[in-house]
Amino acid sequence: MPLVHSSYNPPLFFKNGHISTIYAGLIRKVNDLEQIRIRIDLPDTDFLDLDWSYASTPSKKLVIIIHGLEGSSKRAYIKGSAKILSKAGYDVCAINLRGCSGATNKLYRSYHSGATDDLRSVITHITQLDEYHSIYLHGFSLGGNLLLKYLGEKRDVPNTIKGAVAISVPCQLADSLEQLLQFKNAIYAKRFKGNLIQKLKLKQQLFPDHISDTDIENIKTLKDFDDIYTSRAHGFIDALDYYTQSS
Repeated sequence: MPLVHSSYNPPLFFKNGHISTIYAGLIRKVNDLEQIRIRIDLPDTDFLDLDWSYASTPSKKLVIIIHGLEGSSKRAYIKGSAKILSKAGYDVCAINLRGCSGATNKLYRSYHSGATDDLRSVITHITQLDEYHSIYLHGFSLGGNLLLKYLGEKRDVPNTIKGAVAISVPCQLADSLEQLLQFKNAIYAKRFKGNLIQKLKLKQQLFPDHISDTDIENIKTLKDFDDIYTSRAHGFIDALDYYTQSS
């Protein structure tokens, strides 16, 4: 893979990656974007919420956007992309992965980096609408890994898929987790873990026989979360098996 050097020169304060990340996550706002929510049913009886934005004139081009870990269609990086793309003449479908739309999903399982069947269900739904001749995939972080895995599997990829962009992708999940667990990234790991545990507590109310208080107390790191919940809920042996199969 070629290394392409960027000519982008960020403003002074944003030359620091931590400042850029925290600003984008906590401060940046994107206004004047209309999102219309549509819920689709999945083959396993669960659901996904999709937030649509439309170009000012009817378009036959669509971009499907997939957020990162514990993101949603309402995050600034998703809304910012949708706003720019809509102005450029593309319709946009921003996926909320299971449990990320503000509504807890129905099943014990949730979303993960390799859950390509859910992306496949969205693409099938859209192609059945028969409204777009060109579809593009646009994923951030976990969502980028998801779309690259989908394309790499080469299962029923429709010829209307014309291209894809993946940003900040953890292409090797185990190595990426190792980086995330380093001291310099502790604030991000703590935030991710806190959000995931809050969702797990909601899931526990629906499935008390699957998730115990001890399980939740034993989650000290993100890897623990994947050992205790992600792997069990999605048919992997353990966290490392999940990372290997889903990268």
